[in-house]
Formats: sequence, C-alpha cells, structure tokens
Amino acid sequence: MIDDGPAALLLETEDAQDALGLYRAVLATDLPILEAVPAARTVLVRFPNAGACRTARPLLSELAPLTVEAAATREVTIPVVYDGDDLREVAELTGLSVEEVIARHTASVFDVAFVGFAPGFGYLTGLDPRLHVPRLDSPRTSVPAGSVAIAGSYAAVYPTASPGGWRLLGRTSILVFDVDRDPPALFEPGVHVRFTAVTS
Repeated sequence: MIDDGPAALLLETEDAQDALGLYRAVLATDLPILEAVPAARTVLVRFPNAGACRTARPLLSELAPLTVEAAATREVTIPVVYDGDDLREVAELTGLSVEEVIARHTASVFDVAFVGFAPGFGYLTGLDPRLHVPRLDSPRTSVPAGSVAIAGSYAAVYPTASPGGWRLLGRTSILVFDVDRDPPALFEPGVHVRFTAVTS
C-alpha cells in the first residue's frame, strides 16, 4: 500500500525485513529520490517535487523488495565481551545454556533494518528465533553505551548511555556513534553486522 504526500510516498510492508528489501529496491532505481527512510514496516520516499512523486507512484507500487544477496553493502564486525546483566536470564527464558546463547548470537548475520530511538541506534534483524525474548518488564533508567542487547526479534548496540528495556548480553568497545567521525553512525540501513566473542 502507498500513501501519497505532496512530494513523498509512504510505502507499507509486512515487516522490517521487507521494508529493508524495499528500501534497497528503491535505491536501485533511477528515480530522482531526495531521501529514502526505512522503518519497522514502512519506507518513506521523498522527491524534489510533486510531479516527480506522481511519476514515481506507479513504478514504486510494482516494486519488489531486493534480497540481501541482490544488494551490495558493507559488513561490520562487533567484538563483544559476553558478560551482560541479562545473559543468564536469557538462557533460562530460552531453555539454552549461556554458551548456546552466545553461539547462536555470534552465528547470526544481522542487517541494520532501520535506525531510530536514538542517533546511531540500529535495529538489527536476523536474530536467531530461539533468542526472541520480551523486553524487560521495567526498563533500566540507564544502559551503558556499547551495551549489546536483544528484544523481541531485534538485536542492537546502545550507541550512548540511555534508558532502555532491552536484555543485555554483553558489551563492546566499538563506538557505534561518534560525532567526530564521518559519518557519525557506524550502522545505517542495509549494513550487515556480525558479533564475535572476545574476552576483554
């Protein structure tokens, strides 16, 4: 489904993975796009004017999402010390051992589906279904920057210290958001992410 605006279209999808695939497909077109922004179930596409938007509408309504394999992108590896406050509870909730939780998390290949909540906070799809656990009943008032976490079907790395209700598996020393870097955010839609276990 497509919602019209004066010079923008909002494309609706079933889930975050489809939204990311549609975002990739939009970027692969020759349309005069000013900006494309994926979210959990939508892709916002902005055009320079209403005429370009009207011309693009029928083309985008037929556009199929691109698969991960069909889109060239970069990959980021995040070293993780798996000593998070919720690691043992995640193991209990899933019926896995701590070692199995870590093994499944590091075996997954994630995609940054979209960025939100805070600057540089990437919502990563591709989490092993056995690791799908609910958020905390009561969010923490402060989660340290670099915390590696999961909630529902997503994984994430907290870019800065902030409140949060995701379950903490570990921590990384990698800065996923740095105002002095160009670009500041390490995660952007379409980037592949892998986690690797380290001891310190």
